[in-house]
Amino acid sequence: MIWARLSPFYERCADSGLPELERLATTVSTWRPEILAFIDTGITNAGSEGTNRVIKTVARDAYGFRNPVNQRLRTRCATTRRGRGCLNHA
Repeated sequence: MIWARLSPFYERCADSGLPELERLATTVSTWRPEILAFIDTGITNAGSEGTNRVIKTVARDAYGFRNPVNQRLRTRCATTRRGRGCLNHA
């Protein structure tokens, strides 16, 4: 069913002659297995991608610290639920 809808999409993008739409069709084609897996299961990796973003941001903020253990501790604290304020201590 999904493939039946993607096929006209690819044809329209190819017939448009617009480089942006051709690039979009290429991207959708490349990610087709992942897109179909999400549609079938509803499972996404958004949580892990968000955690990776937080780690990179904290590492960027801590750049220049001379103590790598302290930098690792800051990253760990930023990615835990308690560090993000998600746990209620009351």
